[in-house]
Amino acid sequence: MNRSTSSYLRYPISLIFAVVFGWMACIPSFAFTEDFSDVVEASIPAVVNIETTRFGERPNANTDQNDQLPDDLPEMFRRFFESPYGGPRGRPDQMGGGSGFIMDSDGLVVTNHHVIEDADEIIVRLSDRREFVAELVGSDPETDVAVLRIDAESLPVLEFGDSDALRAGQWVIAIGSPFRFEQSVSAGIVSATGRSAASTQQQYVPFIQTDAAINRGNSGGPLIDRNGQVVGINSWILSSSGGNIGLSFSIPIEIASRTIDQLLEFGRVSRGYLGVGIESVDRNEADALGLDRPIGALVNRIEPGSAAQRGGIEVGDVILEVNGQTIEVFSDLPPLVGAVPPGDEVELLISRWGDTRTLDIELDEREPTTATASSDNDQEIEPSNALGLTVEPLSQEQRRQLEGIQGGVLVTEIESDNAYRAGVRRGDLLQMINNQEVGDLDDFNRIVDGIEDGRSVALLLWRNGATQFVAYTPESPE
Repeated sequence: MNRSTSSYLRYPISLIFAVVFGWMACIPSFAFTEDFSDVVEASIPAVVNIETTRFGERPNANTDQNDQLPDDLPEMFRRFFESPYGGPRGRPDQMGGGSGFIMDSDGLVVTNHHVIEDADEIIVRLSDRREFVAELVGSDPETDVAVLRIDAESLPVLEFGDSDALRAGQWVIAIGSPFRFEQSVSAGIVSATGRSAASTQQQYVPFIQTDAAINRGNSGGPLIDRNGQVVGINSWILSSSGGNIGLSFSIPIEIASRTIDQLLEFGRVSRGYLGVGIESVDRNEADALGLDRPIGALVNRIEPGSAAQRGGIEVGDVILEVNGQTIEVFSDLPPLVGAVPPGDEVELLISRWGDTRTLDIELDEREPTTATASSDNDQEIEPSNALGLTVEPLSQEQRRQLEGIQGGVLVTEIESDNAYRAGVRRGDLLQMINNQEVGDLDDFNRIVDGIEDGRSVALLLWRNGATQFVAYTPESPE
C-alpha cells in the first residue's frame, strides 16, 4: 500500500460525509425550496391566449381564374371557384397572437398593443378552452397596452400589485403562450427597474428588466410576484435570435393601470407634453455645464409655442427634477412628464450653466400617435338571410356531371364575412346545415329560417370531389 492511499484511510467515512453535507447546508435554502406551484395554480385560470387574424383581400368575382382550376372540374362549376385551394387570391390571411390576462370578472382583458395591432379579428381563448371574439376597447402604442372586452361573466381575475415597490433581486413569474405553448410558466428575478427602451417607441415606460424566460407569444401576459399579483405586462425581449437570452422587459403595472383607466373612460390616452428635445449628459458635458456629475436631461431643442418655451426653458438647460423626483438619466424625464395630465403645472428644477432655479410650467397635451378607440368604418353588406349565403338549385345537367351526388344547393354569392373567413367559397355544393340535410332550395330556406341568432352553424360542403365541414357564427341582423 503506497503512502497516499494509506493517508486517505486515516479519515473515517462518516467524517467525509459530515464534511460534504455540512458544505451543502451552507448553500442558500432558496436555491432548493422556492416553490411557486400554489401561486401559479391560482393565477393560470385568469391568463388567456390571444389569436389575431388580418384577413386577406377578397378576390374580384369578375377575375378570370379558370387557368388555375383543377383539370377534372366540371366546366359549369369552373366559374364559381376562386383558387385551386379554395382560398382567396391577393394578400393571404395573416395570423398572429400572444397572451393576456383578465382584469375584471365581467370580461375585460389586458394585453399588448402590438399583439392586436391592425387585427381584423381577435379571438380570446380561456384556460378552460372557451373561445370568444373580442371587442377592442382601446389601445395605446406608446405604452404598448390594449384593453379588450369579451362577452363573459364571473371570470377569474388577477389583482394588480405594486410595481413601484419592486427591487432588483426579487422573484417574479411570467405566464403566457410562448411559441403557442399555452399556460407556460417561467420564473426569474428582477434584474433592474426603470430601464429605458432606446430601440422602441415606448419612451413613456420605465421598464422592469427580468431574467425570466420570455419568448415570442409571451407578449401581453402577466408578470406576477410571489403573492400572485400582477406587477408588470410582458412586452419585449432583447435578442439577436428572437429567443430569450435573459433580457426580458415588462411594463410596470403602475404605468399600465393609468393607461387602462384612460382607455376605459375616454377610449384614448392623454399625456402632458413639455415640447423639448433632450439628450444624455456625459462627463465632459457635465463639467462644461457646471454640474458636479453627469445627471439630468440636457435640453437641445425647444418647440416653438410649446409649454417649454412659454415657461422659460432655454437650450442648454439641464432638467434635474420634476415635481421633486430626480432625473438621473435623460430617459427618466418623458415618463414623469407624460404621467401628468395636460393643463396641470409641473415644478422643474433646472441647472442653467451651473445656476439652479425652479420653473413652474403648465403642460400641453401630446398629440396621440394613432387613433386608440375601437371603430368600424367599413361599410358592410346586410346579408339576405341568416347564413349570409346566396344559393341556387342544381340543374339536371349539373347533377349528371356530379356523378350521382344527391341533394345540395350551389353557393353562388357569399355576403357574410364570417362565412368567407371560415372557408365557404362560390361554387361549393352545400349538402347539410348542422344535422339537417339540404336536398333542395326549399330545404335550405326552411332550415335557415329556423337558425337561432348568435349560434354557430356547421355546414357540410362538397368541393372538387371532397367533402368538408366548416363552422362559423352568422352575423346578427341590425
